[in-house]
Amino acid sequence: MCGIYGILTRDQSSSPNPFLLSRMGGVITHRGPDDEGRYIGRGVGLGMRRLSIIDLSGGHQPMSNEDEAVWVVCNGEIYNFQEIRVRLEQKGHRFRTKSDTEVLVHLYEEEGLDFVRRLRGMFAIALWDVNRSRLVLVRDRLGKKPLYIREEPNRLLFGSEIKSLLEAEDVPRRVDLEALGEYMALGYVPAPHTMFEGIRKLLPGHLLVAEKGRITEREYWDVRFDSQEKQSEQEWIERVRVKFLEAVRIRLVSDVPLGAFLSGGIDSSAVVAAMAQSSDRPVKTYSIGFEGEDRFYNELPYASIIAKEFATEHHEIIVRPEVSSLLPRLIWHLDEPIADSAFITTYLVSRLARESVTVILSGVGGDELFGGYHRYLGNTLMRYYRLLPGPLRNTAIPALLAHLPQDRNSGWKNTVRYAAAFVKAAGLDPVSRYLSYVQVFSPEVRAQLLKGNSARASADDSASRALRQCFDRCTDADSLSQIIYADIKTSLADDLLALTDKMSMAVSIECRAPFMDHELVELTARMPSALKVRGLTMKYLLKKVIEPWLPREIIHRKKRGFGAPVGSWLRGDLESLVDETLSESQVRRRGFFQWEAVQAVIATHRRQQTDYTDGLLALICLELWCRIFLDGNDWQQTTEALHAQVGSR
Repeated sequence: MCGIYGILTRDQSSSPNPFLLSRMGGVITHRGPDDEGRYIGRGVGLGMRRLSIIDLSGGHQPMSNEDEAVWVVCNGEIYNFQEIRVRLEQKGHRFRTKSDTEVLVHLYEEEGLDFVRRLRGMFAIALWDVNRSRLVLVRDRLGKKPLYIREEPNRLLFGSEIKSLLEAEDVPRRVDLEALGEYMALGYVPAPHTMFEGIRKLLPGHLLVAEKGRITEREYWDVRFDSQEKQSEQEWIERVRVKFLEAVRIRLVSDVPLGAFLSGGIDSSAVVAAMAQSSDRPVKTYSIGFEGEDRFYNELPYASIIAKEFATEHHEIIVRPEVSSLLPRLIWHLDEPIADSAFITTYLVSRLARESVTVILSGVGGDELFGGYHRYLGNTLMRYYRLLPGPLRNTAIPALLAHLPQDRNSGWKNTVRYAAAFVKAAGLDPVSRYLSYVQVFSPEVRAQLLKGNSARASADDSASRALRQCFDRCTDADSLSQIIYADIKTSLADDLLALTDKMSMAVSIECRAPFMDHELVELTARMPSALKVRGLTMKYLLKKVIEPWLPREIIHRKKRGFGAPVGSWLRGDLESLVDETLSESQVRRRGFFQWEAVQAVIATHRRQQTDYTDGLLALICLELWCRIFLDGNDWQQTTEALHAQVGSR
């Protein structure tokens, strides 16, 4: 696991500035505290920071082929490198190390740009072909590893984190207003945009080639839902079980200690169960919990059941509201604001795990593959809802829900929140209905917040356009498959996988996600939707797959997200954080939003009239991001100033 970075210049007669390359690497030392390396040639510089996982003594990067005509740096892991190596050795290639990265240069020699199709893993790769003066940038199929790019007339900058690119002092720090609009709609910035104007993400499953003054991109992989296979339920159970166990097993290859996140939910419990079957020693597990009024989010009792079931070496941490002091640091690591409280819990449990392991396995992605979100029930519920009399649907039920409180920290109030979202979306087309389920702010509230701001049109158009493109690329699939495809291409890659990577790498720990094995993803895409959501049962087939492994109280428990009770904190212990970061003077000075609209959002949330947990978190994180990346304050200064201002209230 590493962080990579580099520069390609138009002028091939000179080399990039080595001092700039040094700064680009230094700012991401957390991604690779064990080693660093650089290759500087005519017109190009490649760099890396290394977290040693495989071949601890011999895995130094950059790596080259035998005659040093091909150089590579890689962030990630290639899980099938050993079988690739055997084939390459049979063809006469000679290896100097036992590292997974070295197979890349020899595989490129054999197969050219198609080399990436052979890889099974998570990766962001930069490869330099000396003879062709060709730079190749590759991002893994599902976007587990990030890769950012800035194209300029005379150079191309790239890196695992945006902050590496910002080390070039002439890179402007301006907000991309289209990205701001998307962020206000979705709570994250979907690829290819970033919050920085002029810096973009390389799309998952894509490859970029810079050669002879031209830059081209192409998609090398996509998941298809239009060829579902007809097999018996039992056959599907066996196929998925075998492939999942394989996906876990190949992710246990490591020369350093490893463990697993354990929330007590189905996905992480399944990972732990599979690890226990493939390991001859106890699995190390790590969980996070809450106390007092926040027990609604507390999953420690469920995690404890799994820990006892598999005799794991179990570790726990209790989270309290003072985590607000962490926000500036975490936002600096994220590079972009994200309105998902999972980044807080992911960081804290990663920090706990780093005390005893260097590699961690996560259950992220299980909901997308097997139908685990409440929004996947929307189409089924809609069929029944439309049978109700019109006056009841259009007047009575919406009026009742409008008078009931909403709160994610309460079982029945959370149900009201889901019901209100469902009813509001009842008359919309499929894309608009999906957007209404995942949006942070409704179009009406966005319009009020962004009134007079040129980002307003982007808020209404860009997010909808990005999602509509996903639906359009999946027209031959059923409605559930379209939603799952949209999730895989947007929120999974740019929210969940992004925060998982950044928060684990913030503490120098490698996170592996067995559910994100592309062969498993392709298999589930060929599985009928009726086996994912059956009636009102989510993850129907996955529950059948893991039924022999897990206790019934785990398989049939109510779903909880891997987040924190931020909504209740914002009405209580963190109220002063809201008042400081979203004060009238601060909102007006920043100039993005209308103060009156922000004030209305705060008041509505505090009255529990509408749950604006994600919305308020979006506004707070954006303001702190601006202080760090636009105003030029480092995260330590921002933390101290915030603590002084909030602590005095």
